[in-house]
Amino acid sequence: MFNIFLPVADMSINLFLVLGIGGLVGFLSGLFGVGGGFLLTPLMMMIGIPPAVAAASDSNQIVAAAASGAMAHTRLGNVDMKMGLIILIGGIAGGTVGVQVVKVLRQMGNFEFAVKMVYVLMLGGVGSAMFVESLRTLRKKAPTGGQAGDTAVGQPKFSAFFNRLPLKMHFKKSGLHTSAIFPFTIGAMVGFLAALMGVGGGFIMVPAMIYIIGMPTVVAIGTDLFQIVFTTANVTLQQAITNHTVDIVLALVLLIGSTVGAQFGARVSKVLKGEQIRILLSVIVLVMMIKLLFDLLITPDSLVGFVAAKGGH
Repeated sequence: MFNIFLPVADMSINLFLVLGIGGLVGFLSGLFGVGGGFLLTPLMMMIGIPPAVAAASDSNQIVAAAASGAMAHTRLGNVDMKMGLIILIGGIAGGTVGVQVVKVLRQMGNFEFAVKMVYVLMLGGVGSAMFVESLRTLRKKAPTGGQAGDTAVGQPKFSAFFNRLPLKMHFKKSGLHTSAIFPFTIGAMVGFLAALMGVGGGFIMVPAMIYIIGMPTVVAIGTDLFQIVFTTANVTLQQAITNHTVDIVLALVLLIGSTVGAQFGARVSKVLKGEQIRILLSVIVLVMMIKLLFDLLITPDSLVGFVAAKGGH
């Protein structure tokens, strides 16, 4: 009764299931400063949506979820526009390359395996690093009763290195004077992953902004959402033109849920402390990594049917 037909995915699915998933991911977008694709793309694959369609349609809905969250954070004064623009330039370049790589992998029949393997490696590394650092910070603050404030945790360790790089710029909002090379590079990497995995890249970008560039947590979240809007919009357009994998019906339903959820997430982010936000994100990232690793290791019920369904060799 409440099923909708997805023309590109060529399947019917429950409307409220898709709305609920979109709302959850939108909430995470506003709370953690991530597009939510690292969670949404695997969830869509779990309910039977083809991987290429899931990734491309996910990028589409991330535009709306991130835009909603970015507007909320802009009103709160949490966006470093100058830093965001540099990251965005890199993101557009990386996304353009990524769309072409997706085209080649789909032709080879190895797209789903490649996506899951990259997810496991990236989520495992990033999630573990965030969890260890956040737990260490919380333990240090607990005995003295200090507040887990919104400080820049990465700058002391890496500032000396970045001060030797060329193209230095002053970022007033973040309180930094550093090279533009790393923000551009990490933006290009995230743009590439947006095309390959259907993610906004926040699970990489936010830790990089905090631990490597040295930005305050809340400013990193707001700035990341700003660049996600335009990076994923570029990827979505190119996926639709080059690979024809964007399902508009699926993306619109996800968009409705995620836009509402992002507003609630941004409000909750004001209540939590920086270290609490980071450790929660790390736990979610690690849980998704474990699930995807399990999917890669288990043997399908029918190897012949599995290969035929996935277009593999």
